[in-house]
Amino acid sequence: MTIVTARPNDDLPCSVRQLLPEFYQSFLSKAAKERKPSPIRGLYPLEAKPGVISFLAGKPNDAMFPFQSFSFTATCPSKPGESTTVSLSGSDLAEGLQYGATAGLPRLTDWFMGLQERSHGRGRGEGWRLSVGSGSQDLIWKAVQALVDEGDPVLIESPVYAGVIPMFKALHCEEHEVETDAQGVCSSSLRSILENWPVGKPKPRIFYTVPYGCNPTGMTATIERRREVLSLAREHNFLILEDDPYFYLYFGKAERPPSYFKLELEQPEVGRVLRFDSLSKILSAGMRIGFVSGPKPILDVMDLHTATVNLQPSSLAQSIALALLEQWGYDDFYAHTKAVSEFYREKRDVFEKAMRTHLDGLAEWSTPEAGMFFWFKLLLNPDSDEDGDSKELIEKKAYEGGVLALPGAVFLPNGRKTAYVRAAFSLSTEEQVNEALERLRVVILKERGRVNS
Repeated sequence: MTIVTARPNDDLPCSVRQLLPEFYQSFLSKAAKERKPSPIRGLYPLEAKPGVISFLAGKPNDAMFPFQSFSFTATCPSKPGESTTVSLSGSDLAEGLQYGATAGLPRLTDWFMGLQERSHGRGRGEGWRLSVGSGSQDLIWKAVQALVDEGDPVLIESPVYAGVIPMFKALHCEEHEVETDAQGVCSSSLRSILENWPVGKPKPRIFYTVPYGCNPTGMTATIERRREVLSLAREHNFLILEDDPYFYLYFGKAERPPSYFKLELEQPEVGRVLRFDSLSKILSAGMRIGFVSGPKPILDVMDLHTATVNLQPSSLAQSIALALLEQWGYDDFYAHTKAVSEFYREKRDVFEKAMRTHLDGLAEWSTPEAGMFFWFKLLLNPDSDEDGDSKELIEKKAYEGGVLALPGAVFLPNGRKTAYVRAAFSLSTEEQVNEALERLRVVILKERGRVNS
């Protein structure tokens, strides 16, 4: 396999070898290669030339927008218990009320670029850029559309976030499940799949993974596993889709492992990681703001998709987020995310204490170190080698008993039977958690009696 790289940029403090733009042509889907720039949005940058009088875009005159200002109160992370007032008016509000750049408001994308430098050590000028989307789910779908053709083989960790399964099903993909355990994705499983791949058959071009607080398992991949996955990506020529909405919800005792986006700096060249971040878990789920960082040729194609489907992420939502983030600055942002992770750590501890109280001997689990989910196996038939199936018990019997959770089968691409269950611990109070798990205990005991009778 030939790796095409650019020469290091000698103007950078630390030279980093990058994959050249033409390298990505073989990764793009047929649809992506056929996308053309919007005849209007593609010319937006020309409006910035001084002295130009633009008749280009059908932008409404903002003088007719009725909104004059917005003001809201937010917490002050560096001063617990205090709040700060954030205002949006004048040109900042005008920008938020008008059509904007396809890739996101320039000041917001610049702020996020700075965040990636601080959180992942990725400098500008390394061949990557950033686009904002209407939540990371929006961006993941566009990435899949850009990189996957109908019927393609794809690599997916399993269990996997249920929200991406329909994406691959819609394209009739061959879904090759990579096993996971308490230490995250099993790189040995990934290696086995690739080394035993049929000769002459094209290998998968992408691998999808949630490396921190995986939804549904709650597991965080170790640094050793991540390094092995990156090496396999280079050896077998695939891209890593790093879906990471729980990066800032890490509360493990050990230091947080570096992201794939950061770790690929250890590789001979960078450009195999497409990273997805989200504000949903740390600022607001309803604002629908996510951002993707990765190779410019792929993001360019994704932006072409945006320009023809939804034009852009919401300018107003972006302006509100930008006003808060600029007022906070990076220090207060990190102080806020630290408080968020501590909040969910306490929620995790409450849930696990209740699990020990009510389900000891009836279920088994590994303690999550990030995110907001518990993934536990029901011990429905302890006298049998068969694990059993949680689907009917959770969907019907537990619900009739007053508990609503998800059976593990919905997180398995092939939908096979499993005794596992996913429970979210983000919203329930300690009293509700104990009551729900006591109800579940009763249901499990009844089921055990039925199975053994």
